[in-house]
Amino acid sequence: MTDPARRPAELYHTDTVLSRTLRVRYPLTEGRIVLRTGLDWDRDLEAESVSDDGTTFTFRVEARKPFLYFKPCWLVRDEERWAVGANSLLLMTGREARDSYPFFNSSEMGSFTPVEEFDSAILGRKHRLCAYVPPGYHENTLRRYSVLYMQDGQNLFFPDQAFMGRDWNVEGSIQILDRMNAIEQAVVIGIYSGDRMAEYTKPGYETYARSVVEELVPVARTRVRSLDGPGESGVMGSSLGGVVSFFMAWQYPEVFGVAACMSSTFSHKDDLIERVLSEPKNPAKFYLDSGWPEDNFEVTLAMAVALQQRNYVFGQDFIHFAFPLQAHEEGAWARRIHLPMQLFWGKFAAARRGRAA
Repeated sequence: MTDPARRPAELYHTDTVLSRTLRVRYPLTEGRIVLRTGLDWDRDLEAESVSDDGTTFTFRVEARKPFLYFKPCWLVRDEERWAVGANSLLLMTGREARDSYPFFNSSEMGSFTPVEEFDSAILGRKHRLCAYVPPGYHENTLRRYSVLYMQDGQNLFFPDQAFMGRDWNVEGSIQILDRMNAIEQAVVIGIYSGDRMAEYTKPGYETYARSVVEELVPVARTRVRSLDGPGESGVMGSSLGGVVSFFMAWQYPEVFGVAACMSSTFSHKDDLIERVLSEPKNPAKFYLDSGWPEDNFEVTLAMAVALQQRNYVFGQDFIHFAFPLQAHEEGAWARRIHLPMQLFWGKFAAARRGRAA
């Protein structure tokens, strides 16, 4: 068991008892689920109720603390199995019931699907895809996931495929955020690029985006246990990939509710700033960033100001960051991918969409 919550003395304390409902969901076939918490890691907390199908165990947790670490345990015959991975964090200041999806027989590391190809009639070429799925995905089949579609899929996961051998290490960032209990887990689908200059700029990005929406997303949704709704589907890219990501969310907000655009070359073979300034407000949310100098700082700032001029609310509809002395390269984007991930699927974002933090 991993236990970052152990302390030699009680440091955090509330004068009143806080309580929270926790639902542990697992496709159990025998035995029962109990809860262990940082109040006493050796004591079993029994469920108040169990669903008729035996897959949901509901607990009432009380503590004089603003937060509590916990682990579900599976008691089967004479065996006790602790959930794999870091302890989970229960924020006692929340009101809604929190859902937990443990796994007991899998690696605490996520995994990759093989690189797949399928024909695109719209583009007249093949799409290449590779997906990262979080740990426990194949074991706890009750859980559904947000999906992030990322451009330049060849640069995301594997150094031997990436530009100049430097990948984004997307899975490493997600695994750290998951260990921190900072985000809801997500599936990441890397879309390998074709002709970037043609397909990530106007007018080529119109055909490319239509192919992703009409051909790729439907295939992904049949193969991945995804959550419904645009707020659960995001798109991300850097440089030209940031431009096409912005376009995809602007053009198809009913599909992509969030877009992260890093170091984007806005106004280079696109008219997105003009569209922002002249078209109705879009329901999609945008993350914009750049390094400085020589990393599209000025034009990214101009896009942020354009959004604000059209009554987009900073911190609610969009957010903008600039990173001094950060270069235009994969390593820089890898170092800050945790920011859009938290903006899209962090605890506050989950609560805003009606999912308890």
